[in-house]
Amino acid sequence: MDIEQRQAELIDAFVKQASTHNGSALATVIVEATSHPSLFAFSEILAVPNVVELGGTENSVYLDMLRLFAHGTWSDYKSNANRLPQLVPDQALKLKQLTVLTLAETNKVLPYDQLMQELDVTNGIVRGKLDQLRRCFEVQFAAGRDLRPGQLGCMIQTLSNWLGTSDNLLLSIQEKIKWADTMSEADKKHRKEVEERIEEVKKSFSVKVKVTHCQQADIDFRGHEEIYSEPGGVMDYEEDRSRPKRETASDILKR
Repeated sequence: MDIEQRQAELIDAFVKQASTHNGSALATVIVEATSHPSLFAFSEILAVPNVVELGGTENSVYLDMLRLFAHGTWSDYKSNANRLPQLVPDQALKLKQLTVLTLAETNKVLPYDQLMQELDVTNGIVRGKLDQLRRCFEVQFAAGRDLRPGQLGCMIQTLSNWLGTSDNLLLSIQEKIKWADTMSEADKKHRKEVEERIEEVKKSFSVKVKVTHCQQADIDFRGHEEIYSEPGGVMDYEEDRSRPKRETASDILKR
């Protein structure tokens, strides 16, 4: 069972008890609620009509004590201890834990010496780790407390600031995405132009090679033509047949 669900069940149980008790019996219910190790929210109990009616009576100090546990700290108790009921050990421990919650609302790094001196952090209402080198407690999680009068406006302002920061961050991310898309398109266009240029160079080179081969073939052909047509060159076959043959000594003896 998570903390919030357990809180809701305990609050409901103590509200019902407070609604059915008055006077000293109601004071006992308040002591039990502020001593319970798993209850850390008290606004609903403070709103019970029977509890409100304690003001101005001999048991009004228990109303003040309940307000201390709803909104105050351990320092507040020490400053007003002479006007409040004596806290039992469980209440003292509870108020110290609630003090840590108050500190964790505005500070994510808590002084180590302060915690070791007066606070006992248990029950998982605050989670974090002790940094022995820096001598502090780094808050990773803290359960919420009852809102103090006037605190709601500050919380709304904090959330509004966070929302504004988130919107600016989202806008920045969108602009970077747009820039990346633009650069990608430019890169594609440049790559296409380079590929087209390469193809043009290839075609131009191919045409030059063909022209060179044709020119070389023409030169070779003309070279052969000049060899066969020049004087003293190779004798034509028909011319060779019509020329009279020279008589040899053997031919003369045969006659």
